[in-house]
Amino acid sequence: MSAQSLPVVLFGAFDRHNFGDMLFPHVVARMLAGRDVRFAGLVPRDLRPHGGHRVQALRQWHERAVDLLHVGGEILTCDACDAAVMLQPDHDAQRIIASQQHDRSAWAQHVLDTRELAPYVVSKDAWPRAGRVLFNAIGGVTLDDCDLTMRDEVLAKLARADDVSVRDIHTQALLAKSGIEARLAPDCAVMVAELFGDAIRAHAATQAVARIREAAPRGYLAVQFSADFGDDATLDRIAAQLDHAAHAHDLAIVFFRAGAAPWHDDLSCFARTAARMRARSVHLFDSLNIWDICALLAHSRGYIGSSLHGRIVAIAHALPRINLLHDEDFVRPCKQTAFAQTWEDADQPVAARVNGIAEGIDSALSVDPARLKHTAARLVALCREGFQTTVSVLTR
Repeated sequence: MSAQSLPVVLFGAFDRHNFGDMLFPHVVARMLAGRDVRFAGLVPRDLRPHGGHRVQALRQWHERAVDLLHVGGEILTCDACDAAVMLQPDHDAQRIIASQQHDRSAWAQHVLDTRELAPYVVSKDAWPRAGRVLFNAIGGVTLDDCDLTMRDEVLAKLARADDVSVRDIHTQALLAKSGIEARLAPDCAVMVAELFGDAIRAHAATQAVARIREAAPRGYLAVQFSADFGDDATLDRIAAQLDHAAHAHDLAIVFFRAGAAPWHDDLSCFARTAARMRARSVHLFDSLNIWDICALLAHSRGYIGSSLHGRIVAIAHALPRINLLHDEDFVRPCKQTAFAQTWEDADQPVAARVNGIAEGIDSALSVDPARLKHTAARLVALCREGFQTTVSVLTR
């Protein structure tokens, strides 16, 4: 079998429910049209009911001649323990953490069947039959804060790769300090409107999305935040801020989840926030299908939330957006601000604290729609250009 005809194993954290990770293999497979692609995570999963893939365990490809392409995500800083927890059913996760708190590493090695400290980062040395090992638009903004042994493992793996692109200037600079030259390329989810517009329009007619559109004829804001915003005092402040924004702009508020894996989003947090609100049109969107979520975002008046990929899908649809961040994320690099600083206009609103949600929404909604369209088109062009280099490595 020639090198050009090797199957391409698309590898990433799309073996759990997370909006962005589940979009990556769709986009990359479409951009690799004509190649034989397979889908692999750390463990086998069937996420097709949520619009994802039937995922095989990566280890089953270990003895086969394949190219291995990491499809994206903040994989450089995901350690084995966190990966193992996020792959558990949500109702088991906290119990498992508590029961294994004294020997989490051994438990994670057992669950994942690997001794790798950074299991979503594959070393070419460990794959003797691999044709090429590539990394596409990955992230690792906090790599320098990781355990030193894990950091060294990640850097050694990247040093042996055939091609590395990263999605932000902070990750690029961190790798450059260690002598790893990584290309910059936008996160491939910027392509969702371009490549999957027909599918997204079709999902706008599904019951889950149509119900929201009918209930909010004057428009709505798509709102999401991770479960770590879920204490009562914080939800009080979020509710008050959203009430203010809903009244000021005559918009409904629609809460949605951008991930249902442990440590992601919790529908009960949104229900508790909605119960605190006085706005007349507040809705919970319960679909976890990634194309329903894309359709919900595409038909919104704008997005506010903690998810990077809520932001990126809003970018792809030329919509106003603002990330919701914790106070500490304003004094240290985080993936949301790193991406915006790398690819968006310098004066584009980036993020708000909880107490600044209403003001952040005001700023986001005031951006000229023509500028939003220009950014969307520019990032599509840059993503295509960057991915051509990946293709050229796969075909040489």
